[in-house]
Amino acid sequence: MVTKAKRRGKAKRKVITEEASRRRRKTVKVKRPKKKIMKNDGDTPPSLYAVVRIRGSVNIQKSIKDTLDIMRLNRVNHCVLVPSNPSFKGMLHKAEECLTWGEINEQTLEKLIFKRCRIEGKKPGKEKASEIAKKVISADKEDLKKIDIKPVFRLVPPSKGYKSIRKFFPGGDLGYRGDKINELLKRMI
Repeated sequence: MVTKAKRRGKAKRKVITEEASRRRRKTVKVKRPKKKIMKNDGDTPPSLYAVVRIRGSVNIQKSIKDTLDIMRLNRVNHCVLVPSNPSFKGMLHKAEECLTWGEINEQTLEKLIFKRCRIEGKKPGKEKASEIAKKVISADKEDLKKIDIKPVFRLVPPSKGYKSIRKFFPGGDLGYRGDKINELLKRMI
């Protein structure tokens, strides 16, 4: 026979566990905005996206971790260049709660290669950096692999910091940001 005291204890425990699970859910969830359509001013799609990892790997689903590993984004503040094709766009949307991306322009790419690129253990010179930048911009996915540069650029945290690593682009730093990625990369180089 169950007494009133035992019933009260069970009810109390149930309320406490429900509150705790609600708190846990609030801290882990990231609110996603509606999917944005990636637009470009010209008729041709942009050839390259610069992708920067912003958040670490704690409390992230295994499928998202695997996606980040495929893209070689193993650490925070690492950057990779990916072509704009449907498979990479799908991967970007899957892992958008951990990274930001956008179209990179030639000047920013040249500066990124000059400061943060490694070729056979060395940094390239200014002339070599501009030559590599032109090759990379005109390259396909297969050609990106043939260019002898390391695929990951190890950047520093941005000067003046991030807005928020929990909110999406207009209010924070996650997700697709278009041409504004160039401003972020300049602060991180």
